[in-house]
Amino acid sequence: MANTAYGTSTLTIGALRDRAVSRLDSVRDGWRRWRLYTRTYDELAALSSRELDDLGISRSSIRSIAHEAAYGK
Repeated sequence: MANTAYGTSTLTIGALRDRAVSRLDSVRDGWRRWRLYTRTYDELAALSSRELDDLGISRSSIRSIAHEAAYGK
């Protein structure tokens, strides 16, 4: 990093690029997790009560199961 006349540092092009790439990776990860959540929720919600019972899942726990699948505990 280069210093300016006021003693503050400026970011180099490489550092700006690294920050942008990191931010993009974060957005992509959030998007991937959100899609996993919605896909899991939709698939479980589409099951009949009998199918959910066979799996040992109550309909009221679908949201938390989908959340755990996407984001962990």
